[in-house]
Amino acid sequence: MEYLSLPPGLLTTSLAARAAGVAPATIRDWVRRGILTRSGGTPKRPIYRVADVQAARRAAKPTRPGQRSA
Repeated sequence: MEYLSLPPGLLTTSLAARAAGVAPATIRDWVRRGILTRSGGTPKRPIYRVADVQAARRAAKPTRPGQRSA
């Protein structure tokens, strides 16, 4: 279940993924790797700042030969 309403500038995991053009699993991976930080929510329903998602998208680069870029 998603949040019914979020303050402006905040995104759920699925909305952050849509905004960055990646899968929700990629958002969770960015958090695990320290590229993106949560800005609140609960452990099961984190929220992220739009600016942080955009910065993470720019920072996330392919690290292995043959890995696709976004």
